Amino acid sequence: MKYCPKCGSTVILQTPVDDTRERHVCSGCKTIHYENPRNVVGTIPVWQDKVLLCKRAIQPRLGYWTLPAGFLEVGESTEDGAKRETLEEAGASVEIGPLFSLLNVTHVEQVHLFYLAKLMEPKYQAGVESLAVELFSEKDIPWNDLAFPTVRKTLEWYFQDKKLGRLNEVDKIATHLDDVGYDERIDRKH
Repeated sequence: MKYCPKCGSTVILQTPVDDTRERHVCSGCKTIHYENPRNVVGTIPVWQDKVLLCKRAIQPRLGYWTLPAGFLEVGESTEDGAKRETLEEAGASVEIGPLFSLLNVTHVEQVHLFYLAKLMEPKYQAGVESLAVELFSEKDIPWNDLAFPTVRKTLEWYFQDKKLGRLNEVDKIATHLDDVGYDERIDRKH
């Protein structure tokens, strides 16, 4: 950041008073510009014993499969964002369940949150960001063609918990947490 979006003055990297980290501080209006991670929110949409996946129509990872997810918008809850992304990308209406996975992707300044979700009916269609949308049983998931490590990890946890009977009662569902590292096949070098 070189210029303040509020007043247009130059921005200096410095540690503000009563802070412990360097921040972008405006030399004119003295506004501190915090840089925070972006939240990616999505669902694990389930119909009977199958999970709904979207084939990406956009970069990054064009042509690879993913759970419906995207960036949280200002003014919406994480649940509402996940529900919106599922409708936009998969044309599917879902009932949001508990938070299932939270993955820190610090090298790209993101946090990914996936909620369990029940499809209201087996109706879905590709949105503008999807080439195709399909329901998959565990054995038919295109594991080698998944777009992101966070999606793979979430699906692995989902099917493991399903096998162990942990998804049968809401009070037995635990949120899975993990840090996802850099992957040279996916991530760009800066």
